[in-house]
Formats: sequence, structure tokens, C-alpha cells
Amino acid sequence: MASLKIVLYLGVYLSFRITAMAENNVPKAENVHWMSLDFKTTLTWTNKPYKYRYSVRYTWDERDWHDCPDCTLISATECDLTACLNASDRTYMADIQTESLDNNLDTDDLPHTFSPTFNLYKESNISTVKFTVKRKDDSRVTVNITDTLTGIHQNGKQLTIRDVLKKDLEYKIIYYKSGSTGKRDMTSHLSVVDVPNLDAGLSYCFMVAAYISSRPPASQHGTWSQQQCTKEESHVHDLKIGTWVGVVFSLAAVIVIIVTVVVLCCRKQNKTIQTSQSSQPI
Repeated sequence: MASLKIVLYLGVYLSFRITAMAENNVPKAENVHWMSLDFKTTLTWTNKPYKYRYSVRYTWDERDWHDCPDCTLISATECDLTACLNASDRTYMADIQTESLDNNLDTDDLPHTFSPTFNLYKESNISTVKFTVKRKDDSRVTVNITDTLTGIHQNGKQLTIRDVLKKDLEYKIIYYKSGSTGKRDMTSHLSVVDVPNLDAGLSYCFMVAAYISSRPPASQHGTWSQQQCTKEESHVHDLKIGTWVGVVFSLAAVIVIIVTVVVLCCRKQNKTIQTSQSSQPI
């Protein structure tokens, strides 16, 4: 009888151990991070599922949870949520649920992991913008900025950061004389910006970044661009046609005067020589 009890206790113990080992072998998403660039937003984690899959749900009010079709029963350790999330001022949270391919297994007992909160409108990184510089006149340069495309498509159109951020989008411009360490900056809501009060003829260098003042300080600036510089121009090249005509006329007048003086001097010298020769005795 005692032996039978020992066998029963041993069986229960082994059953609990096997169950616990099975639960410990079920993969759970770990090290969950949000990654977002130009509003293309991906959720990443570690611990690849073997014989299991992951499904991702998301919420912005912590009450209603929504499925993302591209993130259901996936074997990868990342998921692109761009098409599911709205780029408005919402704070999202995701739930990564481990799911079994065995339909007979109770999914309520499978682990899940909650992500940190994330507001892509305020936290998505903005990449380097493209721009050109062109001298407008002696004291102004025009900076022409191209609004960066985002990962969001709407009604068949790929949106730009201006489409998403609207009036919140500004551009910050840093500029300085080529070879100088003294920098100035200005901010504009426009994509075409005139930079005034520059020294004529000198080369200036420019750097541009998207700027969203409504964001927290850590995410206000996009990535700064590489510098672009204007060419140094000689003041002679900047002369207008009227000025050139005046210069040519002045040079011609000077040449005429010089020639006239030389001719008169030669004639006077010749006359002096002839007078001197005629006065000598024969």
C-alpha cells in the first residue's frame, strides 16, 4: 500500500515537472522595441518561436485591442505596423501573443508581452532632407528643400512629412561663411527659403534639418543634412552691362589720351630737332 502511494505521488510530481518544463519551453517575446523612421514603424523583439508563432495586437486607449493582418501568426521577430497605425497624436501599446500551431492547446495559457508605449507622431525619427542652394542676388541665397516621403500611403498616394505634420513642420537652416566658425541659423515653415543679409561674392555653406517644435526636445530635430556651399564669385563678374560699358569707355578714353599725348610729344621733339639743325652754321 505504501509503495502504491509513493508511485502515485511520484506520478503527480513528474506530471507537474513535465508541465512546468513545457511552459518554460514556450517562447515569449523579449526585449521589445519600437523603431520608426519617417513614420514607417516596426515593432521588434527577440526569442525566435520554434513550433510556435507570434500575433501582434495594438491599442491606443488600453480598452479596445485591434489585430494587424500583417502581424498575425508570424514566425519572424519583427512586424511592420505602418499600415495599421494612424500617424496622429496617439499613444500606442502592443501585445505580442505567443500562439501554438496545435489547435488542441489552450491559447489562454500561452505567454504574451506588452510593449512600451509609443507615439509615432511625436517620436518617429525624420531622416535627412534633400535641398539645393542658389544665389538670388548679391546678398541673398535661396534654399529649396524637398519634403521627405514617409512610409505612409493614403488613397494611392505616398505622403510626405508635410502631409503628416502639416503646420507643425518647420525647417531649421544653419549657414556660415566658407572657412569660418561663426554660424547663424533661421527657421521657416516654408520649403523655399530666402536667406538674406549675406556678403556679396563670398561663399556660404548651408545645412538643413526638419524641425517640429511641438515635440519633446529629444525628437524635435530631424537628421542634419550634409553641407552645401555656394561658389565664391568675383565682384568683377557681378558687374552689370551698363557698368561694363562705362569701364570700356573709360579705358578707351584713357588710351586715346595716352596716344594723343605720345603723338604731341613726338611732334614737339621732332620740331625741336629740326629747329636745332636749321640754326647750325653751314
